Amino acid sequence: MLLAALAIIAGFIVLVWSADRFVEGAAATAKHAGMPTLLIGMVIVGFGTSAPEMVVSAIAALDGSPGLALGNAYGSNITNTGLILGLSALIIPLSVHSKIVRKELPLLMAITLLSGAFLWNDKLERWESIILLLGFFGLIGWSVFSALRGKGDNLEGEVAEELEEHAMPLGRALFWVVAGLVLLIVSSRLLVWGAVTIAESLGVSDLIIGLTIVALGTSLPELAATIVAARKGEHDIAIGNVVGSNMFNLLAVVGIAGTIAPMSSVPPEVLTRDWPMVIGLTLALFVFAYGFRGQGRINRWEGGALLTAYLIYTGYLITTITKAAL
Repeated sequence: MLLAALAIIAGFIVLVWSADRFVEGAAATAKHAGMPTLLIGMVIVGFGTSAPEMVVSAIAALDGSPGLALGNAYGSNITNTGLILGLSALIIPLSVHSKIVRKELPLLMAITLLSGAFLWNDKLERWESIILLLGFFGLIGWSVFSALRGKGDNLEGEVAEELEEHAMPLGRALFWVVAGLVLLIVSSRLLVWGAVTIAESLGVSDLIIGLTIVALGTSLPELAATIVAARKGEHDIAIGNVVGSNMFNLLAVVGIAGTIAPMSSVPPEVLTRDWPMVIGLTLALFVFAYGFRGQGRINRWEGGALLTAYLIYTGYLITTITKAAL
């Protein structure tokens, strides 16, 4: 038990550090290759910030723990929207200036509804997972199209400032792409082993561990990036990072895990407890940030509501773990 806890802590530390290095290296490499700034922000950075969830879920599925993979995906979305955006908006109210981010919000709603529809029969079959992966590649294509046509969008200026701040020589950028990816895989395997071991020791499902400990850990890169972006006034990056990561989680993270290890029996609480939380927070984000009567924004009251919902939900899960341990 102690060794498993140490494995989780070490896995988290290396995971967060390596994910950051991987994203910076990939973005700098793309910049050296002449990729448009907005395309780097939407595809390279968006993909990179979801890399921890993707790698952890793939390894969990390969190790025979698809519940951990599913919990990681849904838990990460709940953490991204409730904790990260809620806390960021409490610190600094967030405004949406980017037309691209506004277009992504209804798309995220549609993807969330689709993911719930696939789980409605308490299964996640391989063909459904493949459809999610095809949707992910379609999302990448749409992002490329939007980035190439979105010159002058407010998001482009914010991404350009970030790329300038983290500029590095091509050799160093390539080194961090490779090293970051290797460390991501190693730390993810360590994290999955520790999480599964603790779940078995406490007598709780790997789904619960995925929704809590693992989801929080894999969302730490987004937490740091979003709060820093909000404090620097880069509101579209702050919200865009979360929206993009949530779409990637539902399509790629769940799709990869389900393709590797289809779930013949999805725990019923996913549809009665977890997916309703995901769709509820996503709907709240859509209503707050879209701006039906003007500019979209998330004020402190709305940020507080998102954070409160996250704390109540997480508190309930922790109570479940505590009861099982006793």
